[in-house]
Amino acid sequence: MYGMETTASISACDEHGRLKLCSALQMMQDCSELWIDSEPEVKRFFEEQGMCQVLASRQVDVVREPVRGERLRVETSIYEMKPKFGFRNTFVYGADGAPCYRTWSMGAFADRTTGKLRAVSDDVIASMTLENRLDMDYLDRRIAVPADGGIAAAEPFRAMRSDIDYNRHVNNVNYVRMGLDLLPEDFRVRRLRVEYRVPARLGDVLEPVVFDGRGTWTVLLRIGGRTSAVMEFAGE
Repeated sequence: MYGMETTASISACDEHGRLKLCSALQMMQDCSELWIDSEPEVKRFFEEQGMCQVLASRQVDVVREPVRGERLRVETSIYEMKPKFGFRNTFVYGADGAPCYRTWSMGAFADRTTGKLRAVSDDVIASMTLENRLDMDYLDRRIAVPADGGIAAAEPFRAMRSDIDYNRHVNNVNYVRMGLDLLPEDFRVRRLRVEYRVPARLGDVLEPVVFDGRGTWTVLLRIGGRTSAVMEFAGE
């Protein structure tokens, strides 16, 4: 398990003083990336082999939204490891010690240059510390897309330089930011599920399609007819 302390700062909160969902996701991502420092054999293998970990799917259950100025703790741990995929929990805890966000995610291991999947060796897997899977409602990582009813809800997004991360594609949080901007202004997300399929790169045009499921919104971002990401936002 790896943990870090942080704060729901002014820039991370909305106009109501609540932590933005994207800000919470950035905290989770930072903690997940820093986790590798607690696993020296994994870190050494990735550096020597030119590999990286990329997010394939994530589920986030929002228990409550922290408020501006609240001290938070983010903890992440691996509960299952396969040669090409890893499964982790990342929880954000409030000042009272209770979870604010419960998440599980699946990551894929890839070549940093080609982007293709690559396997981690058995020795590296054996060196890792695995934790128990934490208590939450685990849904399928695959998101069912409605058969009809989708509408082109907005002008396409173009992937800008500010969207790109060190893996040279759109950062996983920025897909969610694009999706959130397509939802009704007063919609409060209680559960988020994201399935990442085709990485978007600098200059790619992402075409949004939105499905209104009466309290649950499904958002597709497509690149040239191929689905880049599928997001499901469930409300109260």
